[in-house]
Amino acid sequence: MRSVSTRLRLGLLAGSTALTAFVSVGSATAAGGPVSLNGSWAPFSRCPVDAPAMLAADGQDDTALCVSSHSANGSIKLGNSVVPTGASDLQLGVITHPDGTSTLVSPAGGALVADSAQLPGGLLGLMCPSNVPVVSGVCKQLTDNSLNRVTATIESVNNPSDFTLLAGAGTGKPIVTLPVRIHLQNPFLGDKCYIGTSADPILLRPQNLTAPTPGTEAFDADGTADPDGALGRINLLGANQGDSSYAVPGASGCGLNLLNWAVNLKTALPSPSGKNSVTLNSASTYVATLNDPASAAPGEGKALSDAWHSAVRP
Repeated sequence: MRSVSTRLRLGLLAGSTALTAFVSVGSATAAGGPVSLNGSWAPFSRCPVDAPAMLAADGQDDTALCVSSHSANGSIKLGNSVVPTGASDLQLGVITHPDGTSTLVSPAGGALVADSAQLPGGLLGLMCPSNVPVVSGVCKQLTDNSLNRVTATIESVNNPSDFTLLAGAGTGKPIVTLPVRIHLQNPFLGDKCYIGTSADPILLRPQNLTAPTPGTEAFDADGTADPDGALGRINLLGANQGDSSYAVPGASGCGLNLLNWAVNLKTALPSPSGKNSVTLNSASTYVATLNDPASAAPGEGKALSDAWHSAVRP
């Protein structure tokens, strides 16, 4: 019986490149968006297996693998405001290199996809009361729940970096640097109100606050469980994750920029490192690759892609 291979274990756990954790478009392809996958492939619905860098992995020097991390819910504190977070899904392609470094590849649409959440107190809580006539005029109109409601969504921007697998298997060390922004939506704020931007993102560096439960499994190319299968998966389950090191920039684009200062004033933004925090509850992280990457050389990345596609459900 063949277990998850020594090459997989060493390739993922050696050096400074070991396990990371943390996080829809219609086509049923890896490049096109999330799909439904069979069996052990299920957590990797957005893995960018068709990205050129992933396909180029040869299985001898460079090895391609899929990483996925899911959290049921959590919260993020920005200055004086605490925003609840819904379910989050982080997925990445990772190419490991002989020198212990790795290249990260984000799926189409970004590495992190998160459910939207309602901001407690809505716009009233975000910038009211106020002695400023423009703002107080808005506050007086907030008698309708639909006008007061503020939807907050954490969005991925740019590409994650500083990926370290070993940190995901333990506690107390940053796992990945994840650049994000917070999208605030409300009729008065408009659709372009953000805390953080691509040029000045919030840089989350989550770490495990509690130790995950580890496990491994082997499976066939189509995702069917098989102790002698050609693919292996590492599971790190149920860790609570957090970060309190990040700084938060001021708001931009709110109410045609007329309300940026009102949001910043009430929320105490910009906010320096140490004044903010994020918590992700019950995060589970998965890593999948070929058990013996060298057996697919020089086309390991292509073999991983073919296996992923064979698991796509109709």
